[in-house]
Amino acid sequence: MTRDARHSGTSNNRLSGEKLSYADAGVDIDAGEAFVEAIKPEISKTDRPGVMGAVGGFGALFDLGQTGLKDPILVSGTDGVGSKLLLAAQAGDYRGLGQDLVAMCTNDILCQGAKPLFFLDYLAAGRLSGERDAELVSGIAAACRAEGAALVGGETAELPGLYAPGHFDLAGFAVGAVERGQILPRYDDLRPDDVLIGLASSGIHSNGFSLVRRLIADLGLDIDQPAPFDTAKTLRQTLLAPTTLYGAQVHRALDAVPGAVKALCHVTGGGSPGNLNRVLRDDLSAHVDPARWQAAPIFGWLEGLDRVERAELFRTFNMGLGMVLVVDPEHVGAVMAHLAGESPVFQIGTLAKREAGSASPQVLIEGVTA
Repeated sequence: MTRDARHSGTSNNRLSGEKLSYADAGVDIDAGEAFVEAIKPEISKTDRPGVMGAVGGFGALFDLGQTGLKDPILVSGTDGVGSKLLLAAQAGDYRGLGQDLVAMCTNDILCQGAKPLFFLDYLAAGRLSGERDAELVSGIAAACRAEGAALVGGETAELPGLYAPGHFDLAGFAVGAVERGQILPRYDDLRPDDVLIGLASSGIHSNGFSLVRRLIADLGLDIDQPAPFDTAKTLRQTLLAPTTLYGAQVHRALDAVPGAVKALCHVTGGGSPGNLNRVLRDDLSAHVDPARWQAAPIFGWLEGLDRVERAELFRTFNMGLGMVLVVDPEHVGAVMAHLAGESPVFQIGTLAKREAGSASPQVLIEGVTA
């Protein structure tokens, strides 16, 4: 509970004439400036061709001419980590959240065929915490390096009274570019019998945690005990597995087999049914068979709890697939070969003809869709 200033001895002194500072109101400018200086070395490690100027200006500059692209189209995306932050904050384990934030943004712009150029973050909290915030920015910077994006700036906001003690929020903003002739999805090129290739997720990623937290509360689970499906880790550690970065893996296939990939789908909130339909024409449907991929064990555990309908699980979680590619049937083997080596790769289904304007589901999941 917030202390009532009218009953504070120091506040009585202030009422009698003592001057107030911003720090007295809960915002420490000196601490904020010290934090910015402390994270500059991490930020500088993300530097890449095109970045102009140093961190600390009012705006960040980027020279598109340094990308080597002939006819670049900018692609932008923004996202957050959601209530996964609460599970991390309870344990003081912030290591994977930076990657969660970057992946949620860069995986989205990947679906347009873009490579990320630069990234900005927004961190807001009731009170800054040097150790926590440095860990968050370090994770963001590491993920930016993995994706080839420069961390060019951000905002760290100390907002006493708006956030409860220990609570904070993260948001990210990614800007990338793609050659005009390589923009995805290529809706006009999609055909029945195009093949769906799925890339495995590391776990729940960053969507569905409100439902996860409700299940934990309803069942009275101690998530700091070993996970029922992996006793080498606690359930909390499994839940906090960071969102997979798919950029390098997917671009390797895009570059090696030009034109073979017609669409990309980042499986986030809404699951496969709520995301695959976003990359399909109205006269096509996607037919997906869950028996064709091996999901992370946590999804079998969620099903085994028998507290959520299977269709709702598929509508809420990624259920083992974080990215889906729509591929020309003639090039499936080559694409899968170039995807191999990071996240496991599965051939999960095909496209089929559908009556345009039909009320039938556009994404049909074997054994799930009615």
